[in-house]
Amino acid sequence: MNYNKDPQLIVIGGATATGKSGLALELAQRLNTVILSADSRQVYREFDIGTAKPSVAERQIVPHYLIDICAPTETLTVADYQEQAQELIASLPSPLLLVGGTGLYIKAIVRGLKIPRVAPNEDLRSQLCSLGQTQCYEFLQQVDPRAAEKIHPHDQVRTLRALEVFYITGCPISEQQGENPPPYPILQVGLQCQDADAFTRRIAKRTEMMVTAGLVEEVKTLAQKYGWDLPLLNTLGYREIKQYLMGEMSLSEAKALTVVHTRQFAKRQGTWFRAYPEIEWFDTDSSDLVDKVWQLVQEFLDNVSINLS
Repeated sequence: MNYNKDPQLIVIGGATATGKSGLALELAQRLNTVILSADSRQVYREFDIGTAKPSVAERQIVPHYLIDICAPTETLTVADYQEQAQELIASLPSPLLLVGGTGLYIKAIVRGLKIPRVAPNEDLRSQLCSLGQTQCYEFLQQVDPRAAEKIHPHDQVRTLRALEVFYITGCPISEQQGENPPPYPILQVGLQCQDADAFTRRIAKRTEMMVTAGLVEEVKTLAQKYGWDLPLLNTLGYREIKQYLMGEMSLSEAKALTVVHTRQFAKRQGTWFRAYPEIEWFDTDSSDLVDKVWQLVQEFLDNVSINLS
């Protein structure tokens, strides 16, 4: 593999439905580069409409990577994603675009998170779950007090993960974590919709477009192929349509609930991204959004060239 000696990375992040993909497509064409997806559901094959996956036509215009790399029945860990993304950044011509709303994926790259290479162990997790969260958290306080200080006593997911890593490796997860930021320059752009009502309308329009594009049929097909209990069918957009197909609500109710849940999810995403001061924020409804971001990108690349010369 021919490695890129001087990578340059441009990140476009932010909440769902803020227009990241459209902006990235425009920038990628101007830069004559490719897009690396940072979306934790677009990595799964067959989950297309409900994840707002780039269309075949869009992928013909600009090559997209880290999409459709995993079967729906498999689990792609953050460590798996990080490894594949880092390989691509090192091997593809720069500058590269990293685009998506999965904050942990982006953080894994731009901060160089050190992630324990421990695959989920369902048998161990099941045994721990049977003990109850209170008991598990007490175990964690004994074996890894540093990790326990950072994990809420009611956070079962992180408690189980910390115990899982300890029991499998024999080493506390707190000693295996940390950051190793990459040496190459990174520009981080964030998109946000400052008008709350306008943002809700964007989400409603997006939801309607997904249903029109065949989301109901997609969910039905996936359920028939993999079973109604497939974990991915309980994620945003799929869960609500699944409830409709199971007769628990009408289609209009499912769409309305999808809008509500998407708005709540976007709020959580916004909170995550706003914790990073290095992100340059833009209003997605700005009439000259592309020109403003393009100017920032050019300034970033000019500075990189000066520093390399």
